[in-house]
Amino acid sequence: MNRRDFCKTAGAVAAVAATSNLQAEDKKRARANKGLIYKSVKWGGQPNLPRMKKLKELGFDGIEGSAPGMNVGALRKACEEVGLPMHGVVYNKHWQKRLSSPVEAERDESRKGLEAAIRESKAVGGSSVLLVPGVVRGEKNNESHEQVWERSIAEIRKVIPLASKLGIHVLIETVWNGFCYKPEQFRDYLDEINNPWVQAYYDIGNMQKFAPSHDWIRILGNRNVKLDVKDWGKKNGFCPLGQGDVEWDKVRAELKKIGFNGWVTREGGDGGHDKTAALMDELLDL
Repeated sequence: MNRRDFCKTAGAVAAVAATSNLQAEDKKRARANKGLIYKSVKWGGQPNLPRMKKLKELGFDGIEGSAPGMNVGALRKACEEVGLPMHGVVYNKHWQKRLSSPVEAERDESRKGLEAAIRESKAVGGSSVLLVPGVVRGEKNNESHEQVWERSIAEIRKVIPLASKLGIHVLIETVWNGFCYKPEQFRDYLDEINNPWVQAYYDIGNMQKFAPSHDWIRILGNRNVKLDVKDWGKKNGFCPLGQGDVEWDKVRAELKKIGFNGWVTREGGDGGHDKTAALMDELLDL
């Protein structure tokens, strides 16, 4: 057997062993979060009935869209037909048109796009908009950490009246954007905004690189309204669920302590939605 074949075989054996261990552990645990935590996957802006029906059959509870620009009427009709709600949307312009931009016109454009996403989330039956508040590009680019903090908060506060009127949460996602890489920083950022309609969309895999995910969940506490579900490891980067460094038993324990209930969404692949559904069930007691 050559080195390449050996590596492929070893990797396959490791994956099978990891899945077997998860399944063995799962048999010993009750599905404590079934009916409390609902699983979904990222979606686009158009309906696809066959795919949506397949997700429903696999046990997914919903999907998360991408706005603005969705086919709202057709999506809402399809979601109702399948019984697979769209629980919220991702604001799809937050990277290119940043709330933290040093250019006022660009900040205005980003804020208006966020407002459009809030309206589309409401129209499709969702409850949230996922937002990346900016990118730290450094003092030379006039986007230091402090500037991203101040500019993004100023713009977010301008959309709070609309968000509260429509009942849509603006949820700040934790990503690799150079911003708030310590859980205490992110907590303080949300606390400075100090509004119940602006909370956290914590990404379990993204922030494992900077501190254990269960510590982030503990420190953010009930600021966690929704979660992105990923895994990440020092040796293998982003990877299938259960194969990274996330300590899922501790994640479950911290979620229980804060009384978390609501939506969690898988971003990324595990070799098919059937495997994703099973892994999410096992790791989160669904």
